[in-house]
Amino acid sequence: MTSLFLSRAATRMLAKPSVGCVRTISSTNVWQRAHPSGPDGQTGPLQVSPVHDTLNVAQDHPQPSRSRHSVRPPKQEPDFSEGLSSLEKAGRLFLFTEMARGLWMTLENFFRPPYTIQYPFEKGPVSPRFRGEHALRRYPTGEERCIACKLCEAICPALAITIESEPRMDGSRRTTRYDIDMTKCIYCGMCQEACPVDAIVETQTLEFATETREELFYNKEKLLANGDRAEAEIASNIYADHLMR
Repeated sequence: MTSLFLSRAATRMLAKPSVGCVRTISSTNVWQRAHPSGPDGQTGPLQVSPVHDTLNVAQDHPQPSRSRHSVRPPKQEPDFSEGLSSLEKAGRLFLFTEMARGLWMTLENFFRPPYTIQYPFEKGPVSPRFRGEHALRRYPTGEERCIACKLCEAICPALAITIESEPRMDGSRRTTRYDIDMTKCIYCGMCQEACPVDAIVETQTLEFATETREELFYNKEKLLANGDRAEAEIASNIYADHLMR
């Protein structure tokens, strides 16, 4: 009865039976009588290749995967040759050399002249390239420099400049409106760099605080007044910086 069952099981196997099934069937008497010689002229039970045994063992007991990042580098011993010597460590610990060094620095700065400035009665120097309050300039004849090209309005990253213009009798253009919202301005100086006639500039004036926000909306008349008041200073700064522009 057992032999009949095993024979039926052998006929139902797939084209590539598993290694376990081959081992079980090849060890029975029925298989040995039906197949007296194994593969390659071998007699007795079917001999399975050692490669399959290795694969079977690997499937039954999988090894943990090791990536190249998991490999630890060899441990490096610390280099004690660098750093403070024993004498310096003892001096810091027992002689308080660090404290003496800090006291010496304090005494050295104690006898130096003070750098304090009594602002606003005393004021320090301001760089010629300082970007402060805006101004519109005129030519020596009194004519406005602005030609209403609107380059400053286009290049302003904060959209703080608004310009309106109209044609003149000779065909050129003049500005009828030139407003700057100083609450939006970031004082980047790009309007001054873009102007082809040096009409809009940023002066060295840094004290223009107001009590209301409305006073920080500069119109054309306010900007021209700033330019008339500081024209000499503006012209000297532009001339000193013309080689860098």
